[in-house]
Formats: sequence, structure tokens, C-alpha cells
Amino acid sequence: MDRKPPPAWTEIRVLVPEGWLELVADVLALSPCTTVAFGRPSLAADPAPAGFDFVRTFVAEEQDTPQLRREVERQLAGLAESTGAPELAGLQPRFTALPPEDYANSWRKSWKPFRVAGFALVPHDFRGKLRERDQRLWLEPGGAFGTGRHPTTRGCLRAIEARLRPGERVLDAGCGNGVLAVACALRGARSCLGFDIDPAALPYARVLASDNAVEALCEWRVGGFECLGPADVEFDAFCANLFADLIQAHAVELARRLKPGGWFAISGCRADLREATLAALDAAGLALEQRSTRGRWDTYVGTRRR
Repeated sequence: MDRKPPPAWTEIRVLVPEGWLELVADVLALSPCTTVAFGRPSLAADPAPAGFDFVRTFVAEEQDTPQLRREVERQLAGLAESTGAPELAGLQPRFTALPPEDYANSWRKSWKPFRVAGFALVPHDFRGKLRERDQRLWLEPGGAFGTGRHPTTRGCLRAIEARLRPGERVLDAGCGNGVLAVACALRGARSCLGFDIDPAALPYARVLASDNAVEALCEWRVGGFECLGPADVEFDAFCANLFADLIQAHAVELARRLKPGGWFAISGCRADLREATLAALDAAGLALEQRSTRGRWDTYVGTRRR
């Protein structure tokens, strides 16, 4: 099968005083930028000076325009005045082209096949032997999208393994590279609808679904919750790997899309924001049945009250 190569990317990197990383991350989360990351880009890179750290985001090469660069610079330049923090004066973004061959292949140096619950996530050149009960999930990490190893993804995959029943209809909110929707389809979901605000994510989702021969079961949309229509209700389950503030803001909307008694798996929520997130879920009629924590990340599993 001919596989279209993923796009080339530009990294936008800013050296930021410690204590201001989240604020600068919010500034860098401009459309069409993708995931915001903290820290140096690799172990081989020079570490940040004492008292500082790097904030990084990524934009597809064709969307790295002079207008976007000026907007990033403008947003950063206004932070010192808007916050009254002189240490934020003079923040300078660094734009670095990431060659497609490096971005597409460098993950192989550290990424290895692994298992989560009953899933075995393997690349296309995998020649090892799987266990009889393994559900193989072909995955070629690329660009800024998931390797599947992040604890939030693993938490949702465990919930899918435990909860999904064949024939269910699943919503994947903030689908990214589509790994959760594809996992549901492999486990017998009759249809999966995934959406993400980042248009650069969906080519990866389409390739992932095709690689795993479930493209007929998966639909992908670009946008936030506004891309859901009146017919997009009565889902048997939803997965939402999103930050806590988004879960809190859209808990009612997520509950409204779910059948009474339907199940959910929510991750991406920082443990230090647990109280507010759980309060929002409860107020929306979503009953928590299981909570797991890996590092700083919570995963919540439960059902909509009838």
C-alpha cells in the first residue's frame, strides 16, 4: 500500500523563566499550532540555563507563514505588560525547520513495541511474535502525534479493553492521531466518530485507520464540539483525552452526547486539578466508577446516570 508521507514541521521554541511555562504555553497554543511541550527537544540538546526551561510547539511547514510568526512574536511581546512581570520582557521565539526524514524516523531510536491491556502496539516493520490473545494495533508515530506510550493514552486503552462491547457507537473527543477510535474499532465498535481542532492531526488518523483496516468504521472531523450536529447523540461510549480545563468546560456537552447508562473514559487531567474536574463531571450527571493515576495524570472511568 502506498502511504502518503506525513508533512514536514517547524518547531517554535521559547526560553522561559520557570514559573511562567504554562502562561507561555497558552500563548503558543495558537491555531494552527499543535501540541505544546516543555523541556529540551532531546537528551543530546543543551539543557536550559538554571532558572529557565523551554516551551515548544509545532506547526506544519505549509502553515509556517510570515503572518503566523509575526503573531507569535506579538503575543509574546505583550506578556510582560499584561502580567506586570518584567522577567517576561524580551521573550524571543526560535523557529526551526524539522526535516521530514528526521521527524518521521527518529522515534525508532527509542520507541519499541509494547502492550497495554490486550493491545499490542507495533510498527509496520515488526517481525516479532505476538501472543495468541494480543490485539495487534499497527502504529507508526510521526510528527507531533502520539506514540501511544503517554500515561493518558494508556489509561484510555485500558478502559477500552475493559468496557467496550461489540456493536457500540463511540465518540472520540480530541482524537489526535486517532489511536483511541481505532482501538475501539478493532475491539468491535460498529462506528467511531473522532474530532480534533487541529487539522494537521486528521491525516495521521486516516492513515492509522487505513493501516489497521478499520477506515470504514471511522469518521473524522476537524473542529471542536461545534462540529457535532443534532444527530450526533446517543453514543454508547465516549473517550476524551483532553486537558482538565476543557473537560470542565464541556462536561455537560459530553454527557449530552452519551446514552443514559453509557460509559466514558476521560484522561489528560492533571491530578492537582482533580477536585474541580470531578465536580464538573458529577454536576453533568457523569458518575465516576474508577480513577487511576500515573505520574501527574488522572484517568476517570464511569457511566452517565440514567
